Amino acid sequence: MKYRYRGGFLEAEPGSTYLALAKKVGNDYPAPVILAKVGQDLVELNKTVPEETFIPGTGSEAPEISFITTADSDGHRTYERGATMMFLRAMAHRFGKRIEKLKLEYAIGDGLFFSVKLRGGEALSDGSLGEVRATMERYVREDEKFEKSKIPTREAMELFHHHGMTDKEGLFHYRLSSATNVYRLGNYVDYYYGYMPPSAGYISVFDLRLYEDGVILTIPNRKAPLSPGSPAVAKKLFGTRRDSTVWGENIGVPTVAALNDALTRGEGRDIILASEAYQEHNVGQIAWKIKNGGRRIVMIAGPSSSGKTSFSHRLSVQLNNVGLKAHPIACDNYYVERSKTPRDENGEYDFECLEAIDIELFNEQMTSLLKGEAVDLPVFNFKTGVPEFPGDPLRIGRDDVLVIEGIHGLNDKLSYAVPKDDKFKIFVSAETALNIDEHNRIATTDNREIRRMVRDARTRGFSAKETISRWASVRHGEQKHIYPFEEQADVMFNSATLYELAVLKTFAEPLLFSITPDMEEYPEAKRLLKFLSYFLGLSCEDVPRNSLIREFIGGSVFPVG
Repeated sequence: MKYRYRGGFLEAEPGSTYLALAKKVGNDYPAPVILAKVGQDLVELNKTVPEETFIPGTGSEAPEISFITTADSDGHRTYERGATMMFLRAMAHRFGKRIEKLKLEYAIGDGLFFSVKLRGGEALSDGSLGEVRATMERYVREDEKFEKSKIPTREAMELFHHHGMTDKEGLFHYRLSSATNVYRLGNYVDYYYGYMPPSAGYISVFDLRLYEDGVILTIPNRKAPLSPGSPAVAKKLFGTRRDSTVWGENIGVPTVAALNDALTRGEGRDIILASEAYQEHNVGQIAWKIKNGGRRIVMIAGPSSSGKTSFSHRLSVQLNNVGLKAHPIACDNYYVERSKTPRDENGEYDFECLEAIDIELFNEQMTSLLKGEAVDLPVFNFKTGVPEFPGDPLRIGRDDVLVIEGIHGLNDKLSYAVPKDDKFKIFVSAETALNIDEHNRIATTDNREIRRMVRDARTRGFSAKETISRWASVRHGEQKHIYPFEEQADVMFNSATLYELAVLKTFAEPLLFSITPDMEEYPEAKRLLKFLSYFLGLSCEDVPRNSLIREFIGGSVFPVG
């Protein structure tokens, strides 16, 4: 088979795999190659190259091939899945049936947190974890192969029932396809949502350590794919995720299968109401903390599509409820004139950098308000690109609170003139407590990407293709301007709900299906469509109008677009 590759051709021997092709060109890439990309389709390296599909001289072209490395998002996810399967197999080898619970909960920094519970109260020790690490290192030395096979879905359900993986058995109950891919590493069999590396030798960089009641498996960061990732744990974020996960387990909805089961029993409205009540309770607790702390300015930040705008309004309602008078203010109204907006390395306006905000005006007005002076706040006109002053001055009293929302809210450079004792900082993010199953987590970024896609189509007329094409840039800005400050927050608020992906599915799927195989965004659209296929759809009819989810699907009582 002949492929077009970087202006030339790359030829595969009959019966060879994509792995053989990858080895020929590995030096062309700065990081290890872990997947192939044929046209716009991702392909595992263990897959056999097909027979010649084009006829020279007839005008048809050889397909184009490129390769995905561990520094790419798809490649990094593949590395994560491979490391996860190796760890789970090594744990099964060391502890066998003494494992009562072993669940991949969520990512935390460069690590993956697994909750672990052994039968009979047995404690996991540094010594036993060292044996698990040594077993994983043996898999790497022996370069054990990840073997994929496609079997009837009913057979897969029976297989996982036999191995006690009832979460996967329940997941496949809702699978429409007649066949399912399962993976084998030695004598260990499992299912994974997404592609896998060719062998354990590709997963040579990792670390294990005990943390809380489980284990953190650390893997390389995408920016340094050949080095161990940072062992640092964002403790406040970890605690927020832990609280949400425990709550999801307590109401009996820890996985997608459990959610689907609840929907088939007609309990969708109950799940919605429980999720909204849990969030409202948390918002109310934050309001009391602000009141008891005597803070006068609330600074709210969070990544794209975290729901921080709706949160700022819900918090304002709760602040009013505890005897304060809240005034929501959006930092976007403090943008500098469009002509003064900095540009990024591509010459595009950089609306996410701190310099895009009129910091001097912001601090001048905030300090004036705190002194009791009347201030005419700006309203930025996004059509003309200039701020306007409506002539409706604000003056605040002793019980008034300014609720300020924007991506730089936790960065003290934004509010340098405001005394620290006057500021209460809140970080908002969508940390879903739901997992696909016990070995496949739902990434926070996937949740937010789908939220943004639905909102972009509704409020800005953007296609799913446009949202996906911008997402990498959005994520880059978040890593630079938002996440470095998250642990400085006084509190964190989880804006994710257990039910939302079942609701968002009905809005997102038509948008994603509009992306065709010839488009660069097709692999991501295909991945998200497969992800959403695990969920049963849920009508938005019972979603309250003050819900954070209304910011994305429409119908909110708040001015959120």
